[in-house]
Amino acid sequence: MRFATLEYGNGSAAAIDFVTHYQLTPFEDLASLLRGVGGDLQKTADLTLEVYIPKEEARYLPGVTTPSKIICLGLNYYDHVKEMGHDTVSYPTLFAKFPSTLTGPYDDIEIPSVSDAVDWEVELGVVVGKPARNVTEDQAKFSVAGFVVANDVSMRDFQRRTSQFLQGKIFERSTPVGPELVTPDEVDYAKDLIIECYVDDEKVQSSRTSKMVTSVSEAISYISRITTLEPGDLILTGTPSGVGAGRTPPVFLHHGQVLRSYIEGVGELRNRFIKAST
Repeated sequence: MRFATLEYGNGSAAAIDFVTHYQLTPFEDLASLLRGVGGDLQKTADLTLEVYIPKEEARYLPGVTTPSKIICLGLNYYDHVKEMGHDTVSYPTLFAKFPSTLTGPYDDIEIPSVSDAVDWEVELGVVVGKPARNVTEDQAKFSVAGFVVANDVSMRDFQRRTSQFLQGKIFERSTPVGPELVTPDEVDYAKDLIIECYVDDEKVQSSRTSKMVTSVSEAISYISRITTLEPGDLILTGTPSGVGAGRTPPVFLHHGQVLRSYIEGVGELRNRFIKAST
């Protein structure tokens, strides 16, 4: 099954993909839908409204607009660890984002006037469906509602001001997510999918999700021992090599460039970058 969060009226609505059209639900986004059905997306068929939106008229929002938390893994592909000059870590590198960082899968993204080092990081996003606290790796897969495409757009100059990543990762409306949530059965729990990123027509990143240091199940189990993962929470699982900061010389995004983020079987984001006026 596939789901999306769409603009509707003066607000938004979670919707089910029926190939040629979407059928709306009474929930404002996928996070609230998951909370409403206890993580069981099969129940949504009984909750749909008689409201249909053709695919060509759909206006997409981030799949989850109201997560209680967004947890990100850094340095989670072996080749990316190497290109950034780090040693392989013993434990997952975690940092957080806020809902205000999220933006839609096809929205323009501002290049902040204060940053000259805006970089790309295509990532597999995991949407939590059921609460997870102190779960084993085997139990973790039952907490996955589905997968989305994300790009952890990073302001490297801010990121490198201190030893903590946070300030370079939380600029408002800088993290595109979507376009749809794809349930695990459609992509074999995303164990070995192609993951790629393009700047305009140039392929800048290409790998497979099987090359993660910490797998999806390992990440959920590890995080759940620190904090309870709730329905609608979002986990970003790290990026492979090929980021702009890892090049010699470094390469960063400029006004007018289009970033495409692709994951096999899950979808593609397309975001144009616009220089902020102030």
